[in-house]
Amino acid sequence: MEKFIVHGGSQLEGNVNISGSKNASLPILAATLLTREQCVIRRVPDVSDTNYMLQILQNLGAEVERASGTVTIKCDKLHSHEAPYDLVRKMRASVCVMGPLLARQNRADVSLPGGCVIGDRPIDLHLKGLEGLGAKVHTEGGNIHLEARFGLEGNVLDMSGKHGATVLGTDNVMMAAVLAKGTTVINGAACEPEVVDLANFLVSMGAKISGAGTPRIEIEGVEELGGTEHTVIPDRIEAGTFLVAGAMAAKKDIHIRRVFPEHVKVVTDVLEKCGCPIEIDETTITIGKASTPLGANITTEPYPGFPTDMQAQMCSLFAVTPGISVVTDTIFPQRFMHASEMKRMGADIEVDDGRAVITGVEQLSAAPVMASDLRASAALVLSALTAKGATEISRVYHIDRGYEHIDDKLLNLGARIDRLPA
Repeated sequence: MEKFIVHGGSQLEGNVNISGSKNASLPILAATLLTREQCVIRRVPDVSDTNYMLQILQNLGAEVERASGTVTIKCDKLHSHEAPYDLVRKMRASVCVMGPLLARQNRADVSLPGGCVIGDRPIDLHLKGLEGLGAKVHTEGGNIHLEARFGLEGNVLDMSGKHGATVLGTDNVMMAAVLAKGTTVINGAACEPEVVDLANFLVSMGAKISGAGTPRIEIEGVEELGGTEHTVIPDRIEAGTFLVAGAMAAKKDIHIRRVFPEHVKVVTDVLEKCGCPIEIDETTITIGKASTPLGANITTEPYPGFPTDMQAQMCSLFAVTPGISVVTDTIFPQRFMHASEMKRMGADIEVDDGRAVITGVEQLSAAPVMASDLRASAALVLSALTAKGATEISRVYHIDRGYEHIDDKLLNLGARIDRLPA
């Protein structure tokens, strides 16, 4: 394992290029299982989650080549329909191979991914949707067995849950439905840009999909799909993280490039209300530090609302912003493990029932802290950038799951950060 040593007092400036979206790449990689032909996918981020997904595809029989962010996959001869626990346990998103395996081979055996540190993330809606397409589902020994002996059939489905739509569930059902007989309508579909990117990828393979990006997606099944080439959308959460870095530690302007500004509009809107100067170009967002920073109240919601994947980073900003800010997470109310670690650094945060009340302090101080999940680890790095002293952050394998070379990117902006053996 490795750790970061982050030396506080950083003053950032310069340019940073945003990588391809981790959350878009994973289902797109899984969707290559739907065709025997070659698929070329560009701007796949070099993070551990995409590496695990490629291992799963290879385990199923796919031929995989990777070079400089471009992945070439050919699933001509699959020799397995099973995604084993030793791979699935490393990444929850691996369950999105269920839909394409079921559509391609009429069968899928996938291990349950297990618990998640940020809260309960069940896959019941995935299974409900696949059952609605005619699959028989049986769970035994920690494994999910799905079978559609005579193929899948289109249906009208409702994918809404108590906390809103499920992104991966929508992805799974959409991938299964593209090869089903007849027409499938997904009501209560997730509207996130990553769902739209998957739909665009499937359409380029020959799928017939309309309505992606709205709560109602219609899919007309086809007999087969072909190969394609595709470029993954920019990672809106990485972009948001660097926006917060600029809001906290910019000496001069930080130019965040290769981004789709509309995907992070809710974040830039909040940061502007907090006093940060922001300029938006076609694919670049420029941010500076607020001369008179202000706190804010935010509540996480499904897209286009404020993303739960950005609440930890905003807690870091509010921890050193004068006044009282309130952060409420309605998606994952337990997703505040970073708060206790930030309190070790001097943050004034009180968490109760999915709600954090943050009273800003003048400066945080360095302390040994431990990352608990992907976004919490990003929040700790952000906090350490402005803290007094050198902060040691352990278990940084969490941040490597979803941020491509974040330490190198921060170094290029002027941060002082070392990656060392733990």
